Amino acid sequence: MILNAYEKMIAKRYLLPGKGEGFIFVVVGFSVGAVALGVAALIIVMSVMNGFRAELFDKISGLNGHAIIQGYDGRLSDWQQIADAARKTPGVVSATPLIEQPLMASANGRVEGVLVRGSRIEDIRLNPVLSGNVLSGDLKSLAPDNGTVAIGSGLAQNIGAFPGSEITLISPEGRSTPVGTVPRMVTYRVGAVFETGIYDYDKAFVIMPMQDAQTLLMLGDQVGMVEIQTNNPDKVASIVAPLQPLVQGKGVIADWRQMNSALFEALQVERIAMFVVLCIIILVAAFNIASSLIMMVRSKTRDIAILRTMGASRKAMTKVFMTVGLTIGFIGIAAGAILGALFLFFRQGIVDLIQLVSGQNLWDPSVRFLSELPSRTDPVEVIAIIAVTLVLTYLATLFPARRAAATDPVQVLRYE
Repeated sequence: MILNAYEKMIAKRYLLPGKGEGFIFVVVGFSVGAVALGVAALIIVMSVMNGFRAELFDKISGLNGHAIIQGYDGRLSDWQQIADAARKTPGVVSATPLIEQPLMASANGRVEGVLVRGSRIEDIRLNPVLSGNVLSGDLKSLAPDNGTVAIGSGLAQNIGAFPGSEITLISPEGRSTPVGTVPRMVTYRVGAVFETGIYDYDKAFVIMPMQDAQTLLMLGDQVGMVEIQTNNPDKVASIVAPLQPLVQGKGVIADWRQMNSALFEALQVERIAMFVVLCIIILVAAFNIASSLIMMVRSKTRDIAILRTMGASRKAMTKVFMTVGLTIGFIGIAAGAILGALFLFFRQGIVDLIQLVSGQNLWDPSVRFLSELPSRTDPVEVIAIIAVTLVLTYLATLFPARRAAATDPVQVLRYE
Protein backbone atom coordinates (compact mmCIF):
# COMPACT_ATOMS: atom_id res chain seq x y z
CA MET A 1 0.00 0.00 0.00
CA ILE A 2 1.81 3.09 -1.32
CA LEU A 3 0.95 6.49 0.17
CA ASN A 4 1.75 9.86 -1.30
CA ALA A 5 3.16 12.74 0.74
CA TYR A 6 -0.07 14.23 2.11
CA GLU A 7 -1.51 10.80 2.93
CA LYS A 8 1.61 9.99 4.94
CA MET A 9 1.35 13.32 6.73
CA ILE A 10 -2.31 12.73 7.67
CA ALA A 11 -1.65 9.15 8.81
CA LYS A 12 1.24 10.34 10.98
CA ARG A 13 -0.94 13.08 12.42
CA TYR A 14 -3.69 10.65 13.33
CA LEU A 15 -1.24 8.29 15.03
CA LEU A 16 -0.22 11.02 17.48
CA PRO A 17 -2.61 12.35 20.12
CA GLY A 18 -4.18 15.71 19.44
CA LYS A 19 -5.82 18.14 21.81
CA GLY A 20 -8.77 16.49 23.54
CA GLU A 21 -7.89 13.08 22.06
CA GLY A 22 -6.18 11.57 25.08
CA PHE A 23 -8.89 8.93 25.54
CA ILE A 24 -8.53 7.71 21.95
CA PHE A 25 -4.77 7.54 22.42
CA VAL A 26 -5.25 5.44 25.57
CA VAL A 27 -7.51 3.05 23.63
CA VAL A 28 -4.88 2.84 20.88
CA GLY A 29 -2.25 2.11 23.55
CA PHE A 30 -4.39 -0.72 24.90
CA SER A 31 -4.69 -2.09 21.36
CA VAL A 32 -0.92 -2.06 20.92
CA GLY A 33 -0.49 -3.72 24.32
CA ALA A 34 -3.07 -6.40 23.51
CA VAL A 35 -1.34 -7.23 20.22
CA ALA A 36 2.05 -7.30 21.94
CA LEU A 37 0.83 -9.60 24.72
CA GLY A 38 -0.88 -11.92 22.24
CA VAL A 39 2.19 -12.21 20.03
CA ALA A 40 4.52 -12.61 23.04
CA ALA A 41 2.28 -15.27 24.59
CA LEU A 42 2.15 -17.26 21.35
CA ILE A 43 5.92 -17.07 20.80
CA ILE A 44 6.68 -18.01 24.42
CA VAL A 45 4.23 -20.89 24.66
CA MET A 46 5.08 -22.39 21.25
CA SER A 47 8.82 -22.07 21.94
CA VAL A 48 8.50 -23.74 25.33
CA MET A 49 6.35 -26.53 23.87
CA ASN A 50 8.88 -27.05 21.06
CA GLY A 51 11.74 -27.00 23.54
CA PHE A 52 9.97 -29.47 25.81
CA ARG A 53 9.35 -31.88 22.93
CA ALA A 54 12.86 -31.51 21.46
CA GLU A 55 14.60 -31.82 24.82
CA LEU A 56 12.51 -34.81 25.77
CA PHE A 57 13.09 -36.46 22.40
CA ASP A 58 16.85 -35.85 22.50
CA LYS A 59 17.18 -37.30 26.00
CA ILE A 60 14.88 -40.28 25.36
CA SER A 61 16.40 -41.15 21.97
CA GLY A 62 19.89 -40.60 23.35
CA LEU A 63 19.26 -43.30 25.95
CA ASN A 64 16.76 -45.56 24.15
CA GLY A 65 17.60 -45.03 20.47
CA HIS A 66 15.16 -44.38 17.66
CA ALA A 67 14.08 -48.02 17.66
CA ILE A 68 14.77 -51.23 19.57
CA ILE A 69 14.69 -54.89 18.64
CA GLN A 70 13.62 -56.62 21.85
CA GLY A 71 13.72 -60.36 22.34
CA TYR A 72 10.84 -62.34 23.75
CA ASP A 73 11.18 -62.80 27.51
CA GLY A 74 13.88 -60.14 27.42
CA ARG A 75 16.45 -62.39 25.72
CA LEU A 76 18.11 -62.24 22.28
CA SER A 77 20.45 -65.15 21.70
CA ASP A 78 21.66 -64.30 18.17
CA TRP A 79 21.95 -60.57 18.76
CA GLN A 80 25.29 -60.36 16.91
CA GLN A 81 23.65 -61.45 13.66
CA ILE A 82 20.74 -59.05 14.16
CA ALA A 83 23.06 -56.15 15.03
CA ASP A 84 25.24 -56.81 11.95
CA ALA A 85 22.19 -56.94 9.69
CA ALA A 86 20.88 -53.69 11.22
CA ARG A 87 24.18 -51.87 10.65
CA LYS A 88 24.06 -52.83 6.95
CA THR A 89 20.50 -51.51 6.57
CA PRO A 90 20.32 -48.16 4.71
CA GLY A 91 19.52 -45.31 7.06
CA VAL A 92 20.80 -47.05 10.21
CA VAL A 93 23.63 -45.17 11.92
CA SER A 94 24.35 -47.63 14.73
CA ALA A 95 23.06 -50.84 16.30
CA THR A 96 24.23 -51.61 19.82
CA PRO A 97 23.38 -54.45 22.24
CA LEU A 98 21.61 -53.49 25.44
CA ILE A 99 20.31 -55.11 28.61
CA GLU A 100 17.55 -53.58 30.70
CA GLN A 101 15.95 -55.13 33.75
CA PRO A 102 13.95 -53.68 36.67
CA LEU A 103 15.47 -54.72 40.00
CA MET A 104 15.73 -53.46 43.56
CA ALA A 105 18.64 -51.50 45.02
CA SER A 106 19.58 -51.17 48.67
CA ALA A 107 21.97 -48.80 50.43
CA ASN A 108 22.15 -47.23 53.88
CA GLY A 109 19.06 -49.15 54.95
CA ARG A 110 16.97 -47.73 52.09
CA VAL A 111 15.45 -49.74 49.24
CA GLU A 112 14.43 -48.34 45.86
CA GLY A 113 13.18 -49.80 42.60
CA VAL A 114 15.78 -49.33 39.85
CA LEU A 115 16.25 -50.02 36.16
CA VAL A 116 19.55 -51.76 35.57
CA ARG A 117 21.03 -51.06 32.15
CA GLY A 118 23.98 -52.96 30.78
CA SER A 119 25.88 -51.55 27.77
CA ARG A 120 29.24 -52.05 26.17
CA ILE A 121 31.78 -49.92 27.97
CA GLU A 122 32.59 -47.88 24.85
CA ASP A 123 28.89 -47.12 24.36
CA ILE A 124 28.61 -45.86 27.94
CA ARG A 125 31.60 -43.53 27.65
CA LEU A 126 30.64 -42.19 24.21
CA ASN A 127 26.95 -41.59 25.00
CA PRO A 128 26.58 -37.77 25.09
CA VAL A 129 23.55 -37.91 27.39
CA LEU A 130 25.61 -39.75 30.01
CA SER A 131 29.14 -38.46 29.46
CA GLY A 132 28.02 -34.83 29.22
CA ASN A 133 26.00 -34.89 32.44
CA VAL A 134 28.24 -36.47 35.06
CA LEU A 135 27.82 -34.63 38.37
CA SER A 136 30.48 -36.47 40.37
CA GLY A 137 32.86 -39.36 39.86
CA ASP A 138 34.02 -40.53 36.44
CA LEU A 139 32.55 -42.91 33.87
CA LYS A 140 36.09 -44.13 33.18
CA SER A 141 35.95 -45.94 36.52
CA LEU A 142 33.46 -48.36 34.96
CA ALA A 143 35.11 -51.45 33.52
CA PRO A 144 34.03 -55.04 32.97
CA ASP A 145 34.26 -57.27 36.05
CA ASN A 146 35.46 -54.53 38.43
CA GLY A 147 32.10 -54.18 40.21
CA THR A 148 31.57 -50.48 39.49
CA VAL A 149 28.32 -48.82 38.35
CA ALA A 150 27.00 -45.34 37.58
CA ILE A 151 23.68 -44.19 39.02
CA GLY A 152 21.23 -41.34 38.42
CA SER A 153 21.24 -38.29 40.68
CA GLY A 154 17.69 -38.88 41.90
CA LEU A 155 18.50 -42.44 42.91
CA ALA A 156 21.72 -41.30 44.59
CA GLN A 157 19.75 -38.80 46.65
CA ASN A 158 17.03 -41.29 47.57
CA ILE A 159 19.37 -43.98 48.86
CA GLY A 160 22.16 -41.70 50.08
CA ALA A 161 24.77 -43.02 47.64
CA PHE A 162 27.81 -41.19 46.24
CA PRO A 163 30.99 -42.06 44.30
CA GLY A 164 32.94 -44.52 46.41
CA SER A 165 29.95 -45.83 48.37
CA GLU A 166 28.37 -49.23 47.83
CA ILE A 167 24.90 -50.30 46.71
CA THR A 168 23.40 -53.77 46.61
CA LEU A 169 21.32 -54.90 43.64
CA ILE A 170 18.68 -57.51 44.37
CA SER A 171 17.52 -59.82 41.57
CA PRO A 172 14.56 -62.19 42.05
CA GLU A 173 16.23 -64.71 39.73
CA GLY A 174 18.55 -66.33 42.20
CA ARG A 175 19.64 -69.82 43.11
CA SER A 176 17.16 -72.57 43.97
CA THR A 177 17.20 -74.06 47.47
CA PRO A 178 15.05 -76.65 49.27
CA VAL A 179 12.96 -73.78 50.67
CA GLY A 180 12.56 -72.01 47.33
CA THR A 181 14.43 -69.51 45.21
CA VAL A 182 16.75 -67.19 47.10
CA PRO A 183 17.06 -63.72 45.54
CA ARG A 184 20.46 -62.92 44.08
CA MET A 185 22.18 -60.02 45.88
CA VAL A 186 25.34 -58.45 44.46
CA THR A 187 27.15 -55.43 45.88
CA TYR A 188 28.68 -52.80 43.58
CA ARG A 189 30.72 -49.66 44.11
CA VAL A 190 29.33 -46.35 42.80
CA GLY A 191 31.79 -44.91 40.31
CA ALA A 192 29.80 -41.93 38.98
CA VAL A 193 26.57 -40.00 39.49
CA PHE A 194 24.91 -38.49 36.42
CA GLU A 195 21.88 -36.27 35.76
CA THR A 196 20.23 -36.56 32.35
CA GLY A 197 17.56 -33.98 33.17
CA ILE A 198 14.72 -36.51 32.84
CA TYR A 199 13.43 -37.16 36.33
CA ASP A 200 12.14 -40.68 35.69
CA TYR A 201 15.56 -41.77 34.41
CA ASP A 202 17.62 -40.01 37.06
CA LYS A 203 15.67 -41.60 39.89
CA ALA A 204 15.96 -45.17 38.56
CA PHE A 205 18.92 -45.79 36.25
CA VAL A 206 21.87 -47.97 37.25
CA ILE A 207 24.40 -48.18 34.40
CA MET A 208 26.94 -50.99 34.28
CA PRO A 209 29.12 -52.79 31.70
CA MET A 210 27.23 -55.36 29.66
CA GLN A 211 29.32 -58.27 30.92
CA ASP A 212 28.46 -57.39 34.52
CA ALA A 213 24.76 -57.19 33.66
CA GLN A 214 24.91 -60.59 31.95
CA THR A 215 26.53 -62.08 35.05
CA LEU A 216 24.06 -60.40 37.43
CA LEU A 217 21.02 -61.54 35.45
CA MET A 218 22.52 -64.91 34.47
CA LEU A 219 22.01 -64.29 30.75
CA GLY A 220 25.18 -65.97 29.52
CA ASP A 221 26.03 -64.41 26.14
CA GLN A 222 22.50 -63.16 25.56
CA VAL A 223 21.27 -59.56 25.64
CA GLY A 224 17.83 -58.08 26.09
CA MET A 225 17.63 -55.90 22.99
CA VAL A 226 19.48 -54.16 20.18
CA GLU A 227 19.22 -50.38 20.16
CA ILE A 228 19.10 -48.69 16.73
CA GLN A 229 19.95 -45.10 15.82
CA THR A 230 18.89 -43.80 12.38
CA ASN A 231 19.72 -40.76 10.28
CA ASN A 232 16.06 -39.70 10.13
CA PRO A 233 13.91 -40.31 13.24
CA ASP A 234 10.74 -39.29 11.39
CA LYS A 235 11.22 -42.17 8.91
CA VAL A 236 12.38 -44.76 11.42
CA ALA A 237 9.48 -47.13 10.70
CA SER A 238 10.36 -47.48 7.02
CA ILE A 239 14.08 -47.71 7.76
CA VAL A 240 13.79 -50.67 10.16
CA ALA A 241 11.03 -52.42 8.18
CA PRO A 242 13.52 -54.64 6.23
CA LEU A 243 14.65 -56.16 9.55
CA GLN A 244 11.20 -57.52 10.34
CA PRO A 245 11.67 -60.94 8.61
CA LEU A 246 14.97 -61.48 10.45
CA VAL A 247 13.40 -60.70 13.84
CA GLN A 248 10.16 -62.60 13.30
CA GLY A 249 9.72 -65.35 15.88
CA LYS A 250 12.57 -64.00 18.00
CA GLY A 251 11.35 -60.62 19.15
CA VAL A 252 9.59 -57.39 18.23
CA ILE A 253 10.66 -54.06 16.72
CA ALA A 254 9.40 -50.89 18.40
CA ASP A 255 10.29 -47.34 17.37
CA TRP A 256 10.31 -44.19 19.50
CA ARG A 257 6.75 -43.29 18.49
CA GLN A 258 5.39 -46.60 19.73
CA MET A 259 7.43 -46.54 22.93
CA ASN A 260 6.35 -42.99 23.81
CA SER A 261 3.18 -42.60 21.74
CA ALA A 262 0.94 -41.33 24.54
CA LEU A 263 3.42 -38.68 25.63
CA PHE A 264 4.30 -37.23 22.21
CA GLU A 265 0.72 -37.36 20.92
CA ALA A 266 -0.42 -35.49 24.03
CA LEU A 267 2.27 -32.87 23.42
CA GLN A 268 1.16 -32.44 19.79
CA VAL A 269 -2.50 -32.04 20.75
CA GLU A 270 -1.53 -29.56 23.45
CA ARG A 271 0.55 -27.49 21.00
CA ILE A 272 -2.38 -27.18 18.59
CA ALA A 273 -4.83 -26.40 21.38
CA MET A 274 -2.58 -23.74 22.89
CA PHE A 275 -2.03 -22.11 19.48
CA VAL A 276 -5.77 -21.86 18.85
CA VAL A 277 -6.54 -20.58 22.35
CA LEU A 278 -3.80 -17.96 22.30
CA CYS A 279 -4.88 -16.79 18.84
CA ILE A 280 -8.06 -15.65 20.57
CA ILE A 281 -5.95 -13.08 22.44
CA ILE A 282 -4.79 -11.66 19.10
CA LEU A 283 -8.39 -11.73 17.85
CA VAL A 284 -9.43 -9.66 20.87
CA ALA A 285 -6.55 -7.28 20.13
CA ALA A 286 -7.83 -6.95 16.54
CA PHE A 287 -11.27 -6.00 17.88
CA ASN A 288 -9.57 -3.38 20.05
CA ILE A 289 -7.86 -1.95 16.98
CA ALA A 290 -11.19 -1.86 15.16
CA SER A 291 -12.91 -0.10 18.07
CA SER A 292 -10.13 2.48 18.43
CA LEU A 293 -10.24 3.22 14.70
CA ILE A 294 -14.03 3.57 14.79
CA MET A 295 -13.69 6.07 17.65
CA MET A 296 -11.00 7.90 15.70
CA VAL A 297 -13.18 8.08 12.60
CA ARG A 298 -16.03 9.47 14.70
CA SER A 299 -13.80 12.13 16.24
CA LYS A 300 -12.20 13.03 12.88
CA THR A 301 -15.44 13.20 10.88
CA ARG A 302 -15.16 16.99 10.40
CA ASP A 303 -11.49 16.69 9.36
CA ILE A 304 -12.36 13.94 6.87
CA ALA A 305 -15.15 16.08 5.39
CA ILE A 306 -12.81 19.04 4.96
CA LEU A 307 -10.18 16.82 3.33
CA ARG A 308 -12.81 15.45 0.96
CA THR A 309 -13.88 18.95 -0.06
CA MET A 310 -10.23 19.80 -0.70
CA GLY A 311 -9.95 16.94 -3.18
CA ALA A 312 -9.03 13.90 -1.12
CA SER A 313 -10.51 10.77 -2.65
CA ARG A 314 -12.34 7.94 -0.90
CA LYS A 315 -9.40 5.68 -1.71
CA ALA A 316 -7.04 8.10 0.00
CA MET A 317 -9.14 8.08 3.19
CA THR A 318 -9.25 4.28 3.12
CA LYS A 319 -5.47 4.10 2.77
CA VAL A 320 -4.92 6.60 5.59
CA PHE A 321 -6.98 4.73 8.18
CA MET A 322 -5.73 1.31 7.07
CA THR A 323 -2.19 2.63 7.46
CA VAL A 324 -3.03 3.79 10.99
CA GLY A 325 -4.49 0.39 11.91
CA LEU A 326 -1.66 -1.61 10.35
CA THR A 327 0.92 0.62 12.04
CA ILE A 328 -0.68 -0.16 15.40
CA GLY A 329 -0.44 -3.85 14.48
CA PHE A 330 3.22 -3.57 13.41
CA ILE A 331 4.16 -1.77 16.63
CA GLY A 332 2.36 -4.40 18.68
CA ILE A 333 4.05 -7.25 16.77
CA ALA A 334 7.51 -5.70 17.24
CA ALA A 335 6.89 -5.11 20.95
CA GLY A 336 5.51 -8.63 21.36
CA ALA A 337 8.47 -10.22 19.60
CA ILE A 338 10.91 -8.29 21.82
CA LEU A 339 8.94 -9.14 24.96
CA GLY A 340 8.79 -12.82 23.98
CA ALA A 341 12.53 -12.94 23.24
CA LEU A 342 13.37 -11.32 26.59
CA PHE A 343 11.12 -13.74 28.49
CA LEU A 344 12.62 -16.77 26.75
CA PHE A 345 16.17 -15.54 27.35
CA PHE A 346 15.55 -15.04 31.08
CA ARG A 347 12.94 -17.81 31.41
CA GLN A 348 14.63 -19.90 34.09
CA GLY A 349 15.47 -16.83 36.17
CA ILE A 350 11.85 -15.68 35.93
CA VAL A 351 10.60 -19.12 37.00
CA ASP A 352 13.04 -19.15 39.93
CA LEU A 353 11.97 -15.65 40.96
CA ILE A 354 8.26 -16.57 40.87
CA GLN A 355 9.00 -19.71 42.90
CA LEU A 356 10.94 -17.64 45.44
CA VAL A 357 8.17 -15.05 45.79
CA SER A 358 5.26 -17.52 45.82
CA GLY A 359 6.97 -20.28 47.77
CA GLN A 360 5.61 -22.82 45.26
CA ASN A 361 7.53 -25.27 43.09
CA LEU A 362 6.29 -24.31 39.61
CA TRP A 363 8.58 -26.74 37.78
CA ASP A 364 8.44 -30.01 39.67
CA PRO A 365 10.55 -32.47 37.61
CA SER A 366 8.60 -35.44 38.97
CA VAL A 367 5.57 -34.07 37.11
CA ARG A 368 7.15 -32.47 34.05
CA PHE A 369 9.94 -35.03 33.29
CA LEU A 370 12.61 -32.34 32.73
CA SER A 371 14.42 -30.49 35.50
CA GLU A 372 14.51 -27.06 33.77
CA LEU A 373 12.15 -25.03 31.59
CA PRO A 374 13.27 -25.71 27.98
CA SER A 375 12.83 -23.52 24.92
CA ARG A 376 13.39 -23.89 21.19
CA THR A 377 12.05 -21.18 18.89
CA ASP A 378 10.98 -22.26 15.42
CA PRO A 379 11.40 -19.38 12.90
CA VAL A 380 8.62 -20.83 10.72
CA GLU A 381 6.20 -20.69 13.63
CA VAL A 382 7.23 -17.12 14.47
CA ILE A 383 6.57 -16.11 10.85
CA ALA A 384 3.18 -17.88 11.03
CA ILE A 385 2.31 -16.00 14.24
CA ILE A 386 3.25 -12.67 12.66
CA ALA A 387 1.28 -13.53 9.51
CA VAL A 388 -1.84 -14.46 11.51
CA THR A 389 -1.57 -11.23 13.49
CA LEU A 390 -1.18 -9.13 10.34
CA VAL A 391 -4.17 -10.80 8.67
CA LEU A 392 -6.39 -10.21 11.70
CA THR A 393 -5.16 -6.61 11.97
CA TYR A 394 -5.84 -6.02 8.27
CA LEU A 395 -9.36 -7.41 8.57
CA ALA A 396 -9.96 -5.25 11.66
CA THR A 397 -9.07 -2.07 9.74
CA LEU A 398 -11.37 -2.71 6.77
CA PHE A 399 -14.66 -1.59 8.32
CA PRO A 400 -13.38 1.63 10.00
CA ALA A 401 -11.41 2.59 6.86
CA ARG A 402 -14.41 2.09 4.60
CA ARG A 403 -16.56 3.96 7.11
CA ALA A 404 -14.18 6.91 6.89
CA ALA A 405 -14.14 6.75 3.09
CA ALA A 406 -17.95 6.78 3.01
CA THR A 407 -18.17 10.07 4.92
CA ASP A 408 -20.36 12.54 3.05
CA PRO A 409 -18.81 16.05 3.35
CA VAL A 410 -22.12 17.70 2.43
CA GLN A 411 -23.94 16.13 5.35
CA VAL A 412 -21.12 16.86 7.81
CA LEU A 413 -20.47 20.48 6.82
CA ARG A 414 -24.10 21.50 6.11
CA TYR A 415 -24.43 23.55 9.27
CA GLU A 416 -20.80 24.71 9.54
